[in-house]
Amino acid sequence: MVTHSHIKTWIIRQQQQCGVVLVIALVFLIALTLVTTALMQNSILDMKMSGASQAKMLVNQEVISAVDEFIFRQVSAKTGENGFAQPSFTFQSGPKNIISELTYTNKAGDIDSATLTLLENQFQLNADCPHSQFASSTQLLTCQLLLIKIRKKYGRNNTSIIQVNSGIVQQLLK
Repeated sequence: MVTHSHIKTWIIRQQQQCGVVLVIALVFLIALTLVTTALMQNSILDMKMSGASQAKMLVNQEVISAVDEFIFRQVSAKTGENGFAQPSFTFQSGPKNIISELTYTNKAGDIDSATLTLLENQFQLNADCPHSQFASSTQLLTCQLLLIKIRKKYGRNNTSIIQVNSGIVQQLLK
């Protein structure tokens, strides 16, 4: 038989249980919020890292394109002339600044430095030519080594640098 005191006791227990359930629910909610916040910060860091990696890859491709542009402009397919073989091309005064010749890949003017160095004159030596498939006499030929260095700054506040070094070897008669 259910009495009035049993009902009061049951109601009091129900009110106490609701309070405990509320406290446990709030603890779980706080725990889930902390886990979610940690996961969001991790994904934001991953996004920043992938963005920086993409920026580095794009800048690397731009600098390689600048090297290709310089070589293409010297060895023009239209005129058939080799600009590297012209008498005006030989220089004795160290590296030659070639930024002004990079008109397509340096439209934004953000290439930090671009130089062409004639290694034969810089080190005062006649370099041996690399092995080739063409028959030649080693006493008649020497090689001219040209080094192209192009640097470009990138990233937040331009704090990172990509530098690409490329070389050109030309066989010359002694």
